[in-house]
Amino acid sequence: MDSPTTQRPNKEFGRAWVKYHPSIWGDHFIAASPDSMQRLDAQKGRGEELKVVVRSMFSTVNDPLLKMNLIDAVQRLGVAYHFEIDIDKALRQIHDDHINGTDDGFDLQTLALQFRLLRQQGYNVSSSVFTKFKDDEGNFSAILSSDTRGLLSLYEAAFLGIHGDDILDEAISFTTVHLKSALPHLSAPLTKLVELALEIPLHRRLERLQTRSYISIYEEDEERNDVLLEFAKLEFHRLQSLHQRDLRDISLWWKEMDLAGKLPFTRDRVVEAYFWTTGVYFEPHYSRARMIMTKMIAFATVMDDTYDIYGTLEELELLTATIERWDRGDMDQLPDCMKVFFIALLDEIDAIEDELTGEGKSYRIYYLKEAIKDLAKAYLAEARWASSGYVPTSEEYMKVALISAVYPMLFIAFLIGMGEIVTKEVLEWAIHMPTIMRTCSIVARLMDDIPSSKLEQKRQHVASAVECCMKEHGISYQESIQKLREEVASGWKDINKECLKPTPVPTAVMNVILNFTRVLEIIYQHRDGYTDSSFETKERIILLFVDPIPL
Repeated sequence: MDSPTTQRPNKEFGRAWVKYHPSIWGDHFIAASPDSMQRLDAQKGRGEELKVVVRSMFSTVNDPLLKMNLIDAVQRLGVAYHFEIDIDKALRQIHDDHINGTDDGFDLQTLALQFRLLRQQGYNVSSSVFTKFKDDEGNFSAILSSDTRGLLSLYEAAFLGIHGDDILDEAISFTTVHLKSALPHLSAPLTKLVELALEIPLHRRLERLQTRSYISIYEEDEERNDVLLEFAKLEFHRLQSLHQRDLRDISLWWKEMDLAGKLPFTRDRVVEAYFWTTGVYFEPHYSRARMIMTKMIAFATVMDDTYDIYGTLEELELLTATIERWDRGDMDQLPDCMKVFFIALLDEIDAIEDELTGEGKSYRIYYLKEAIKDLAKAYLAEARWASSGYVPTSEEYMKVALISAVYPMLFIAFLIGMGEIVTKEVLEWAIHMPTIMRTCSIVARLMDDIPSSKLEQKRQHVASAVECCMKEHGISYQESIQKLREEVASGWKDINKECLKPTPVPTAVMNVILNFTRVLEIIYQHRDGYTDSSFETKERIILLFVDPIPL
């Protein structure tokens, strides 16, 4: 297979483009057997029975530690969305007890678990609770080094830190050293828990991948709850079947539109795009939002490749002006390939608008159109820089890159497919780049640029954050990478802070952005796993959408 960034002249158009690897999946999900949906009907009754039993546990389990362990297991096993009210009620009581000092006798493992669960729920509990585990010299006590479960619990909790939580920064350093040291001496299932944590901490991990891993880990736990385990397995199987149905529909849509065939210079990644959306929200009631966002990722990919690789600057100026006018009758001057793209985009937006109009929500489409126009203008700005060889300052770069990172547009796309929780006020908030969205976009751009910069600079390409940082600060490539990684870590703290109560919009909306950021940790963990999806991304898609879980 050719390198995904090899330039090849196209004989028909006389242009150079990047030869990306073709779709890995072809018609796999179109041809997939529909029998899984029939099997769901047979399992539905058993699943409902188990759900009732699990729900009863929230009222029958009174011990604080046991209740926190129950919440933790329910969340890790991916079934928490069935019990949101029960979890909220339980954590509200745990928070009240914490305020009253009833947790003073908790050991490290229990206190760290409580801290993490409460911070996840938006409670701004103080990190000073961990001060009691320090020695007279202000360091974490050496005696903790033998408490592996306590260290792991503290490690996972520490990634909920915000600016000013210096003790949590110290905790990450302290626990990382000792967990790595302990790892060769541990046994299952603790070994796997530590390995997963050190790879990507729980707070930053993609929930469905976490669930897939944790089901097998929980199965080995001698203290497991077999009812909860069975329910989690059935639920994973049910969701996998629903996601396969979504993938069949989205693959048919993509195949019938045939943009990948008509525009061979673009990446064919619609399955990877759907994988991306399940990282945002995987639950059944977000199916429409996932479908809309998947389609917008596909269109954004075509836009990106058109501006980044295929179009001349003159053509891109025309395309941007056409998108800004959003007029079907105003594209005569566009090259044929850009007409193909623009007509397909307008057709899809019209179809979404028709559906929303039937629900009295047609006002939502305005925000998506504006976000797409902003994206086109940002892409054009980068194309101008690349054409002239201009290396902007970091401030100049990020002002544009915040938009070209695509997340502001995709955020709007997901919101317009959600339910009644998304009001006009929420969309007004979203379109004006709120702090959490700005931070997520910064993290997105930096995490994309860090693994991609060397490959992209082998061809004519806009300077990345890495090159901008090197030029501005007069530092080496490696020093620039380190500086940007520090900015990513700082961005996570800002996101954590924004998710604490009170939030400006409903928690479900805030979690869209939080989950976007989690997707980045996976997509850009080792490489640009969207562009080059033949390694880790392929394996993860197989885990979630292809391989069944043993029942």
